[in-house]
Amino acid sequence: MTQQPPPPRLSLADRASLTSGAGDFVTTAIASAGVPAVTMSDGPHGLRLPKESGDGGQVDLHSAAPATCFPPAVALGSSWDPELARRVAGAIAAEAASHGVRVVLGPGINIKRSPLCGRNFEYFSEDPLLSAEMGGAMVRGLQEAGVGAALKHYAANNQETDRMRVSADVDERPLREIYLRAFERIVRRDRPWSVMASYNGVNGVPLCENTRLLTDVLRSEWGFDGIVMSDWGAVRDRVAALRAGLDLQMPGTGGRTDREVVAAVTGGDLDESVLDAAVERLVRFARRAADGAPERREVPVAEHHRLAGEAADRCVVLLKNDSDLLPLDPASGTVAVIGELARTPRYQGAGSSQVTPTLLDTPLDRLRELADGARVDFAAGYALPGAAPADGEEPLVAEAVRLASASDTVVLFLGLPAQDESEGFDRDHIDLPPVQLRLLERVREANPRVCVVLSNGGVVRTAPWHERVPALVEGWLLGQAGGGALARVLFGAVNPSGKLAETVPLRLEDSPSHLSFPGEEGRVRYGEGVFVGYRGYDARRCEVAFPFGHGLSYTTFAYSGMRVDRREDGAAFTVAVTVTNTGGRAGREVVQVYSGGPAASAVARPPRELRGFASVSLSPGESREVVVELAREDLAYYSEREGRWRVEEGDYRIDVGSSSRDIRLSAVLTVAGDPSRLRLSGRHTLAEWLRHPVGGPLLGERFARAAAGRTGPSAMDDPVMRRFLAGMPLDVISEFPQSPVSPEDVDELAAAVAAAADDDGRGE
Repeated sequence: MTQQPPPPRLSLADRASLTSGAGDFVTTAIASAGVPAVTMSDGPHGLRLPKESGDGGQVDLHSAAPATCFPPAVALGSSWDPELARRVAGAIAAEAASHGVRVVLGPGINIKRSPLCGRNFEYFSEDPLLSAEMGGAMVRGLQEAGVGAALKHYAANNQETDRMRVSADVDERPLREIYLRAFERIVRRDRPWSVMASYNGVNGVPLCENTRLLTDVLRSEWGFDGIVMSDWGAVRDRVAALRAGLDLQMPGTGGRTDREVVAAVTGGDLDESVLDAAVERLVRFARRAADGAPERREVPVAEHHRLAGEAADRCVVLLKNDSDLLPLDPASGTVAVIGELARTPRYQGAGSSQVTPTLLDTPLDRLRELADGARVDFAAGYALPGAAPADGEEPLVAEAVRLASASDTVVLFLGLPAQDESEGFDRDHIDLPPVQLRLLERVREANPRVCVVLSNGGVVRTAPWHERVPALVEGWLLGQAGGGALARVLFGAVNPSGKLAETVPLRLEDSPSHLSFPGEEGRVRYGEGVFVGYRGYDARRCEVAFPFGHGLSYTTFAYSGMRVDRREDGAAFTVAVTVTNTGGRAGREVVQVYSGGPAASAVARPPRELRGFASVSLSPGESREVVVELAREDLAYYSEREGRWRVEEGDYRIDVGSSSRDIRLSAVLTVAGDPSRLRLSGRHTLAEWLRHPVGGPLLGERFARAAAGRTGPSAMDDPVMRRFLAGMPLDVISEFPQSPVSPEDVDELAAAVAAAADDDGRGE
């Protein structure tokens, strides 16, 4: 897009003022120039609408006006349903418009690198493709309704410990393949209005001052044409941030940093064209927000609450169901509902995304409403922190044990208290509170027919106790209508279809990032590389409690007839499989497609990586073909040496399954590789020369000519010696007596490789 200069009537001071906020959640307006203010709000899963305190127009950030609290990303990710995410975002946009909010600060698509991250409840997955599909759907849902998205937190923002300063030290390959991948997909495909730069640094450079990530990658490579705003309070050097590509500092600073910008321009420390480019983007952003503003309408509170319930239905994950303990019969029997979280539910996390709900369903109330003949009784079993009983823990436990003993089935609600996970700090462990684990053992001894329902924003350890209970439901944080969703799943009105968007480990120590999280002395080393989440567990053949993609149903599904077809242009493949509902209930299955790289890959690759997914809803006995498109470019790895994505030649294994470790069918796909752009020199090893598609044959010919002129055996004829030499630079080998190549040969061969790259039009 051709850059237009700002209108001449804007003074330098006016232009500088546009690059910072006018308040906590509003940009600066210049009415005389036709530049409107843009009001923003937190809201990845519902609006956080600050109330005015009445004190000079200040806002109270600790309370908010009511808005629909939809399932947070930790739950919504487990739906594996992008269309549902789009509809939720559309409802959030409608509520935003009703309050004059033009930009929603979300979605958050950061990768769940460690289960300890205190903000994991705001993020979708440990996998970049699933994060991109769910996050991209939310961007589309918001912006189709005329409200802008602020994609966050860019980038490598994967912990809360020292979050304002820590440097994420990550190699280029994992940065590209894991931590930037979802951002790249959404920016290229869904065109968010804005991207939020995070607090942390990457490889020693703060994001808000990171020219490479904000300008070279985000704008030049990916074609981003929106604005880059800071996270609130993330800017340390306003002039350096502008120079790097940050357009908007939030919140406002009362003009202090605006004056710094003016001084930098007048003093020659900041090129005025840099400021003008930011202003041009900001003016376009503000006018876009104003021109596309939807009509303000009354929020359909009840309708949005129903949508929140529908979304929560899709998010519940049935982890275990031995002997078909679930669903419970709503018409008969006695059910002991135990656990204070059934009466006082956790439905969202704490921090900037906290919503004041319009309504709130509690699991206990909804279970009692759905029971049509069954008796539902309740015992608290434990108190939540801050409400400890005067008589101590034992009376609550004793009451719960008595109720469990007198009931047919126990539904035991366990989970994390609110103070255990929040924006601003990371967790120290992944265990349930000891008081809850003690209650579990006492209740299980009294009645072995126990279904545990979990409420948590981050993964909790379920081992070894999950082996001793017949049923386990992961309820996550389900938003304001989550209580009804849990009741519907437990009584069978809804057949669960959620799938885990992250791995549940047996122990915290098994997590691939464990030894390098959260870092020390202001730096955190991403030592696991690309082996994040299930990629790392699979590569180490590590047993887990429940694998990525896992989730049971009240029915069963069979897979058959797999085929992989190549599109005519070779840019994509289609993976088709027939799914049959072999059980007695209607249900929904999420078909997951994974790939494994060539056996002779030049880089270490995970055993399998998610490449696509699709869901299908089937009646009992019904079959349907499910087709998933897989792009050829998705098979690429990021070559640090070549500085680009590269598809390797070879046989790729395509796996189709119900989870990352429940693979039903597999096929082999032979793929032609990309030409190498690697320019060889004498510093490259013998093995690298021999692997190169141009250099390998040329070097082989030179070896053959040298062998033909010899009367005795060559070192290259000895397999042990050849292996010994494989890791040695070719220029070193050329200096050896009786070497088959000379230093002059090496220079000649390197020139020939470079010429071939130039002739192919792909040279660097």
